[in-house]
Amino acid sequence: MSKLDGNERWKSKMLLTEHQEQYDNRHGAGIPAARPTEEEMIMIRDSILLPYMLSMVEKSIDDIEYRSNLLKPLYLTAGKVVRSRISEDLYGLRRELSKRNIRVIRDVQEDMVVYHRFICRGYEDRFGIVRDVIRSEISVRLSRYIKEIAERLASRE
Repeated sequence: MSKLDGNERWKSKMLLTEHQEQYDNRHGAGIPAARPTEEEMIMIRDSILLPYMLSMVEKSIDDIEYRSNLLKPLYLTAGKVVRSRISEDLYGLRRELSKRNIRVIRDVQEDMVVYHRFICRGYEDRFGIVRDVIRSEISVRLSRYIKEIAERLASRE
């Protein structure tokens, strides 16, 4: 019996410990699949809602551009500011999700529910939102953005 018989490293190919650790880190072998926290679930929900909000605001801006109205410049400017804020929030949210190793993938829409798959540090699941909930949540958030703009305008008086 030689000195190498009890050593597990010599059973197959020779592999340095540092190389095994690097491999494990790259391929997630040492990382257990972790369910997302409540905060991360809110971030996942927001990452689903914000693109819908962005497309709705862009559609409204397009509609305003083709209509004649006395306050058209004001509406266009307000719409562009809201679009800019939503884009900033979406960009920051996507960066944070990326840092936390969370991916959100559009899945399917069945009846009145929109499903998205998400992968959170190896844990994979589906997140479904009812269309009515999406509409109401978008309404609440848009009113928050508009209120913020109105407060900034009022403070300049």
